[in-house]
Amino acid sequence: MILFICLFMPVIGFAEKKISDVPVVTIAHPARAGVGQPFLVRLTSDQAFDRISIHWMGRVVVPSVSQWNGRHVAVAMLGTDVLTIKAGPKALLVRAWVGGKETVQQRKVTIVDKSYPRQELTLPSKMVTPPAKVLERIKGERVRTQKAKNTWSDQRLWRLPLHRPVGGKTTSAYGLQRILNGKPKNPHRGLDFRAPVGTAVEAIAAGRVVLAESHYYAGNSVYIDHGNGVISLYFHLNTFEVAQWDTVKRGQVIGRAGRTGRATGPHLHLSVSVQGQLVDPAPLFDGTTDQLLR
Repeated sequence: MILFICLFMPVIGFAEKKISDVPVVTIAHPARAGVGQPFLVRLTSDQAFDRISIHWMGRVVVPSVSQWNGRHVAVAMLGTDVLTIKAGPKALLVRAWVGGKETVQQRKVTIVDKSYPRQELTLPSKMVTPPAKVLERIKGERVRTQKAKNTWSDQRLWRLPLHRPVGGKTTSAYGLQRILNGKPKNPHRGLDFRAPVGTAVEAIAAGRVVLAESHYYAGNSVYIDHGNGVISLYFHLNTFEVAQWDTVKRGQVIGRAGRTGRATGPHLHLSVSVQGQLVDPAPLFDGTTDQLLR
């Protein structure tokens, strides 16, 4: 974890500025993160923030601020997508205004390669190479799901560790290189959980449903906005228990597990979008805030 302490020392005429009045901002984030792995950036100040912006992978994140032990704290979740990211140093720009003064910190997070295993599956040919008559449907679904993943709301409703959506064990990890009917496909950008048909699927955090509909590949799907750029995606549901724009609580049942869409059997697929990047959800169920800062 990297810590940066920024002191703002404004001069008022020739008067001496008391140390107790000097705004102090501490910025913490990991120096390295694996490809596809989520991480946190935390800003702490002894005075109220006027404004904060965090620039990462072409996105501007404006985290909500809370108070803890008399200090002002802002936490943002960031990460990378195994499908699109290449290893190497990535720019992280942090701007914070306190007491009318701005600090700018141009930092880097080094993204390191991470080894992911292969997985071979056999599926009906129409689910690997869809027929022409469904291509327009798939195109429309991609437009709506991309919009849902890019949802932004100002209030942060998630907290770590996240709530597990089902009790079953993980059967397919994030990052698996999928070989479908002998053809390499995109890596698996989520977690698959064992879940018999009808198993209650629960929200990983409080939020609002921004999409709930049936898709060709993902089957019955629910997208929940948890605030500050964090969206959870639940695929292959048998039935819905929520509708678009519903408000949900952490642990609330949002659907029942099934095998709709492109699925070899009943299970739950869960993805987490962080600032538009589909990251590995696994660390978010076991990790604390401090662990994701290291």
